[in-house]
Amino acid sequence: MTRNNKIVLVLMLILGTAIFTFSVRNVSFRSLVGDITKLKWQWLIVAVVSMLLSFFLEALVVRVLLKREGSLFPMRDAIRIPLIEQLFNGITPFSSGGQPAQLFALLQSGVDAGRATSVLLMKFVVYQSMIVINFIVSLLVGFQYVSDKIHVLSLLFVLGFAVHFIVIISLVLIMYWYNFTKKIVKFFFRQLRFFFKKEGRYLKWEQVVDEKIDNFYNESLRLKRSWKLLVKISLLTLVQLFFYYIIPFFILLALGVTHVNLIMVTTMHVLIVMIISLFPIPGGSGGAEYSFSIIFTSFISNSSKLVLAMLLWRLITYYLGMFMGMVALVVKPKKVLNTDENK
Repeated sequence: MTRNNKIVLVLMLILGTAIFTFSVRNVSFRSLVGDITKLKWQWLIVAVVSMLLSFFLEALVVRVLLKREGSLFPMRDAIRIPLIEQLFNGITPFSSGGQPAQLFALLQSGVDAGRATSVLLMKFVVYQSMIVINFIVSLLVGFQYVSDKIHVLSLLFVLGFAVHFIVIISLVLIMYWYNFTKKIVKFFFRQLRFFFKKEGRYLKWEQVVDEKIDNFYNESLRLKRSWKLLVKISLLTLVQLFFYYIIPFFILLALGVTHVNLIMVTTMHVLIVMIISLFPIPGGSGGAEYSFSIIFTSFISNSSKLVLAMLLWRLITYYLGMFMGMVALVVKPKKVLNTDENK
């Protein structure tokens, strides 16, 4: 980690503490302690295991993709990838640091740069696609509930969907209308020249975007040829997301809240995750806690239980991955074996 990353990590921990302190300002300390002592720890353990399974399945996706690329990747090192991704997603705006961090971790393990880029591109495409599919289903199931009871967040849900949908449409355009997409990008950057005094700056940006489009197009050709692999990693990613999205349900059970619908709770969590992606602050801090409190107040009427639920949810879905990522970062990986070389 760079010095700046370490500073941001400390700041995020301080911010998290400040947000929790602010959240409990109107909550009786005795009530909060009482709710903690009454926790059903078996359900809390299930929630943690669910998060760990999500990490494991993401690692399995990486391993399956690397195997196709001709690399024998130990599961121990594969698990490092999503954990390091969690750490850098958690300390960078819009989770922008996760992709470069994963690439660095793969290169550390001796994976060829071309293979590593290929694997991460395919993983990204599938992950984004499955998120959009989950979100569409969740909108169909839960949007009416949200729009009726929580009007203030309805616009954020739609905006979050629009952002992710645009990403998918852009990827589809590159896959099937490559030349047309290149022309659109060229036209866009031509307009940018009027806003920059130095021509070299926007030309440099255009070159970077062109390179990324070319890389993705080349990988998309391989994706279309490997439809069986595509189906396999899509199913793995769906199950991975399911274990992640179901965590609030187990937290509610741990708090003794049993009169809740599994599908509705899971749906609400999908919508919350989409809102978080809109906030530029690392980890969506502030926005994540606010969204959770607003939405889950319909399931939990007790204020101290609501704050405790929010804290537990944040610890499991955000801070757990970050702390495990810090450990994974210092673990020295084994050098990967390439099956092509063995032959």
